[in-house]
Amino acid sequence: MISLPRPPATSLLRVLFLGLTTLASPSRAQLEVHVSASLTKLQAVEGAEVVLSAWYSLHGELSPTKPKPWEVPTVMWFFLEGKDKNMSQVLVYMNQVTATDEPRASLVYSMPSRNVSLRLRDLQEKDSGSYFCFVTLQDNQGTVKGQSSKHLELNVLVPPAPPSCHLRGVAHVGTNVTLSCQSPRSKPAAQYQWERSPPSSQVFFAPVLDAIHGSLSLKNLSTSMSGVYVCKAHNEVGSAQCNVTLTVSTGPRATVVAGAVVGTMVGLGLLAGLVLLYQRRGKALEEPANDIKEDAIAPRTLPWPKGSDTISKNGTLSSVTSARALRPPQGPSRLGALTPTPSLSSQVLPSPRLPRTDGAHPQPIPPGPGGVSSSALSRMGAVPVMVPAQSQAGSLV
Repeated sequence: MISLPRPPATSLLRVLFLGLTTLASPSRAQLEVHVSASLTKLQAVEGAEVVLSAWYSLHGELSPTKPKPWEVPTVMWFFLEGKDKNMSQVLVYMNQVTATDEPRASLVYSMPSRNVSLRLRDLQEKDSGSYFCFVTLQDNQGTVKGQSSKHLELNVLVPPAPPSCHLRGVAHVGTNVTLSCQSPRSKPAAQYQWERSPPSSQVFFAPVLDAIHGSLSLKNLSTSMSGVYVCKAHNEVGSAQCNVTLTVSTGPRATVVAGAVVGTMVGLGLLAGLVLLYQRRGKALEEPANDIKEDAIAPRTLPWPKGSDTISKNGTLSSVTSARALRPPQGPSRLGALTPTPSLSSQVLPSPRLPRTDGAHPQPIPPGPGGVSSSALSRMGAVPVMVPAQSQAGSLV
């Protein structure tokens, strides 16, 4: 196969112009290219192959026949890309030689033939666009007998590429989540369908399902909604799917409740500990204040008359009695001046009396100035009390 140089775009446009003028001129319209009316717009799937059918006939022929021995056809196929509008050469048959820059393109029938259909294999999405077929017929002497052209539209469809499934949100009881599904490549754009796999099969529809964007909204989750969810992306030429596993848990809320209970119990325990510590500290402060220390300063006591106290010699607190022996009068002025001492013992002692005198009844000793007799105290309901005594060293005994 000989490779022919690709003509510039101006040459391609000139060829196209000549083909149109040939069709417009009845005197030279001896050749006509045909395409089936139902095959002017073709659709094919990416990866497959397609045949762009075309053939030519001479003017006045009722049916296609084999080429005549003098016919020398020239066939050219061009591609006009839909997006960029750039025209490129696909295949050329000239002087019994076929040349192409596209290894996936070839003529269906061996030349020479009046059927000039083009086969494209292993289609790609970029093959979508307009295809032009130009045929020029010459005789053996090189005289042009006719020119004609036709064009066809090819649309290469792409099945959805495997989509990716994602879970947006935290799957806990009572929360809302969204399952998303998106195919990176599809022509035409894919539609999406979500369903739940067995044993709890379920098919979802709008409004929870967005078939255009591939999202599924699940609200107020419960543990019964756990399972495998399958998303299917599909268009008219194919489908693909992915899945995501939804596991609805109750952990976080249970943890919050348990944490609150534990926190409350710890707080109450700390509070009880602080109360006990405070009480113990208060008792510790009160006990030293109630202790009688040997080196403590004795409280002040009321003055007692001399020689009126009797203290036990064993160094401990004892009953201090007021059994006081009456001293003999030292003079007339001392008679009746003695004052009885109140008893501090646990028993009420009888009131001291003056010694008897001849011919006279004993008389009770009148209380001294500011004093009260023990009998009077007893009649008034006085209760004897023990008062610590103070030693000569100043300590309490």
